Amino acid sequence: MQGSELKDFVLDKIDDLKAKDITVLDVSNQSSITETMVICTGTSKTHVRAISEHIVVEAKGAGVQPLGVEGRDSSEWVLVDLGDVILHIMQDQTREYYQLEKLWADQDA
Repeated sequence: MQGSELKDFVLDKIDDLKAKDITVLDVSNQSSITETMVICTGTSKTHVRAISEHIVVEAKGAGVQPLGVEGRDSSEWVLVDLGDVILHIMQDQTREYYQLEKLWADQDA
């Protein structure tokens, strides 16, 4: 599973656990390591951890081995690297502080 199919898979699985404020960024022109970043918000550390664990389990079940998972210990910001898609699951205050959408905004816009 790659590209848009993987992106749709991730969006479906994070919706299963009611992730909030989902943003999809095409970073293929800005990054050599991934095509798409998905950013979503969890309502608590427990919610962030649950979303990350759900996506890892579902990805493995679909034959997609995550390349890495970072931040599970604190669960304020968990990154799940699935290759063509990198998923950022953040608590509200962490997302507001780092503003990844602005950082990765299309520079040509």
